[in-house]
Parts: sequence; structure tokens; C-alpha cells
Amino acid sequence: MSMINYASREINCKLVYYGPGLGGKTTNLEHVYTKVAPETRGKMVSLATETERTLFFDFLPVDMGTIRGFKTRFHLYTVPGQVYYNASRKLILKGVDGIVFVADSQVERMEANAESMQNLYDNMSEYGYDLTKLPFVIQYNKRDLPNAAPIRELQGQVNPGWEVTEPSKQKPVPDPRHAGESLIEQRDGVWIQRAPYFESVAITGDGVFDTLKAVAKMVLRTLS
Repeated sequence: MSMINYASREINCKLVYYGPGLGGKTTNLEHVYTKVAPETRGKMVSLATETERTLFFDFLPVDMGTIRGFKTRFHLYTVPGQVYYNASRKLILKGVDGIVFVADSQVERMEANAESMQNLYDNMSEYGYDLTKLPFVIQYNKRDLPNAAPIRELQGQVNPGWEVTEPSKQKPVPDPRHAGESLIEQRDGVWIQRAPYFESVAITGDGVFDTLKAVAKMVLRTLS
């Protein structure tokens, strides 16, 4: 989880971009890196595999304010998309503070999305982490493609929700970003919560910073 550097007066938080191979995780990080002021970011490190890269870098947002006098530095990581790199996936998840699941909107990638999401739940569980209690958002990428699945279908496959058992949270919560939709709602007598979601075209940058700012703010709320 987050680490405090008293010398630099910084809280270091780890954000991991998870999802199927070639879904847009790397493109997200590359776009953020190019748009962040050079003086506020660290060097981007690339660990190459045969089919996909794992990237990470850190940056200090100037518009996020401070927490008890400490600035917050975010360390952004991608994971390899292929299942056979699962050992690397698990290692990168260790100590995570927030997760962005980047789903590929293409119809033919629905199964890969579901497989990757299940893999995320399994790996988090091995560490004793409860994904439903961590800052967690979903990004539906490649919304510009003609074979992009409808959001309703993607939600049903990737983000069906989890049961809300805490009585204090069993109340309707509308989704502020999507009119007529809810983050918490009652279905068939059961209260269900879904992760916030964003639509994106990472290759052009559309939705990339909306996604990042949302998960970063969720992390900051856990620290304050």
C-alpha cells in the first residue's frame, strides 16, 4: 500500500493498469507520460517480453493538493496481458493502491476481457486484497471501432457488480457520469454495486485522463 517518504514530504501510491493483451494499457501510460510536465515525472521504464511490454513511471500531479502537508506521487504500472505471464501480473499487484481495468471494447475480445477480470480477482484474493474495497475503475477502450460492443453488453460481462452487505451502503447511488444509471442499486431484492466506468479511445487520448483522475481521487479519499 502507500508509502510515506518523510524526507521529500511525499506519499507514494501505486496505480496498476490491468486487462487483456493489446487492450490499451500501454497506450494509456504512454499518453499520460507525454502530457505530464517533464519536471514532475520520472523516467519511463520498459520491461520487454516477446509479445508485450510492462511499463512504469512515476509523476507528481500539481493539481491534486496535499494530504496533511504531504504531496502525493503516483507510480503507474501496466501488467502483461497474456495469462502465461501471470507471475509478473501478481508481482506488479503487490502493494497496489488503485486499479484501472482496461477492457477491449471489440466484440471478439469479450471472452478475453472476462478471463482477465477473473484473473484479477483471483490474484488479488491470493494477496488477501478485496477488489471491491479498493479504488477501482473500468475503462472501456477502443470505442471508436465499428465492432465495439454496446456498453450494456460490456457492463454485463465485465462489470456485473457485487453484493453490498453493509447496511449503511444499501441505498441508491446514481452514477454522476452516466444519466439514468446507478453505481449502487437494488436488483431482485439484492443491493448491487458496480465499479465506475469510462469510455475511451486511448490512441487519441480521449478518456485517458478522466479515468486516471477518477482513480487518483478515489485513492486520495482513502488517505485523507
